[in-house]
Amino acid sequence: MIMELPPSVTRGPGRNGLERLAIATGRATAEIYLHGAHVTAWQPSGAAPVVWVSADSQFHPDKPIRGGVPICFPWFGAHATDAAAPMHGFARLREWTLSGAEDRGGEVHVTFGLADDDTSRRSAWPHRFSAVYRITIGDRLAMALDVTNSGDTPLTFEAALHSYFAVSDIRRAHVTGLAGTEYLDKVDGFARKRQTETPIGFAGETDRIYLDTEGTCTLHDTGLRRSIEIAKTGSQSTIVWNPWIDKARAMPDFGDDEWPSMVCIETANVGSAAIALEPGSHHTMTAVVAIRAIAD
Repeated sequence: MIMELPPSVTRGPGRNGLERLAIATGRATAEIYLHGAHVTAWQPSGAAPVVWVSADSQFHPDKPIRGGVPICFPWFGAHATDAAAPMHGFARLREWTLSGAEDRGGEVHVTFGLADDDTSRRSAWPHRFSAVYRITIGDRLAMALDVTNSGDTPLTFEAALHSYFAVSDIRRAHVTGLAGTEYLDKVDGFARKRQTETPIGFAGETDRIYLDTEGTCTLHDTGLRRSIEIAKTGSQSTIVWNPWIDKARAMPDFGDDEWPSMVCIETANVGSAAIALEPGSHHTMTAVVAIRAIAD
């Protein structure tokens, strides 16, 4: 049965034929691929694009999309014991099921689902689960990932909404909201450090996992004269990442000169913040993104 969509939502082939939803209302435009339930664009009316996607992203069924908001699940980074397992889990490589789309006065609500199957049960994480991903497109971008343990044994998972944000120039941007928070500095061998009161600036490769934090982060972009606010719930980790020059050049799906135009601020539960679920229980992690003008 073909789902009836509101006029503001169009389903059809996107890049390389991958299925996508194109959303256009008086409040915002957006794009979501069913491959990974992946938000690849969000632009409030009258604003510059907020979500960043690499021009070199491959948009291939067997590859993750580079940029946007990938869903990292059920593990983050490399799998701890299986070197052949895909980086950041399998969720961003699977086609999710579109289960709902509504336009409520110019705010579009879209729901996707993913559940265990024969392939996932043969993977490095063989548990029975169901995941529901709700996305709201409007003046703000709201995302909620709800995971349920549908099996009869406990499970543990990591998850991240690996959000890529567009900036005018990373060297003119900074992040606030994490002062006093401990973090693991992956660039410095996972050294444990504490963020000072100084905003997070960027002068080289940055890859940090901020620990035990539920706080709202704000990305300040003096070039675009705007700030991007990322509020969250059900998340104890925040990851801040920019690859800088050498790492950007080493990635085949990332343009050599694109690194100044993006930064990741990720809503996550990783490492010691991994989520443990008893049978029948569930966990919801949310991120809400909004833009604000920077006053003169």
